[in-house]
Amino acid sequence: MPFIFKIIPNQEIQTIIPLVEKLNNYAVSSDVLKKRFLEMVTQNYECAGVYDREKLIGICGLWFCTRHYAGKSMEVDHVYIDENYSGKGLGKDFFKWIYSYAKDKGCEAAELNTYVTNYGSHKFYYNDDFKILGYHFLKKL
Repeated sequence: MPFIFKIIPNQEIQTIIPLVEKLNNYAVSSDVLKKRFLEMVTQNYECAGVYDREKLIGICGLWFCTRHYAGKSMEVDHVYIDENYSGKGLGKDFFKWIYSYAKDKGCEAAELNTYVTNYGSHKFYYNDDFKILGYHFLKKL
C-alpha cells in the first residue's frame, strides 16, 4: 500500500508531538512543545505528515518566508521518519512531495538546519544536492 503525504491540519498539530519528542535532543518538555506548536501554526508554519494508512509515521515542519539571498523559500524543520520505516526510500519520496508542494506555493528554494551529530541526515541532504552555506548559531536570552 502506498504511503500518504499530506499537510497536517492546524487543529491536529499536537498529533506530531510524540514524533518530535524522538528528535528532542534539546530537552523540551511535552507541555512546552504543545504550547510552542500551537503558536507556530499562527506564524507561516505548516507540518507535512507521512501516513501508513491512518498511522502518522513521519513529519516535516515547513516554514515559509522570503529571504534576500534565496527569494521565496521553505525552511525544512524537525524531519523525522519512524525508525521502522527508514532505509526504504521513504524519505526521498517524502521530500519529492515536499518540494512539489513548496513549488506550488511559489517557493524558489529549500533550506534546512541539521544537528551536527546527525550524520545520517548529512549524507541524505548531500545526496539531495543541498549545499552548506554557513553555521546555525543559537543564544538563549
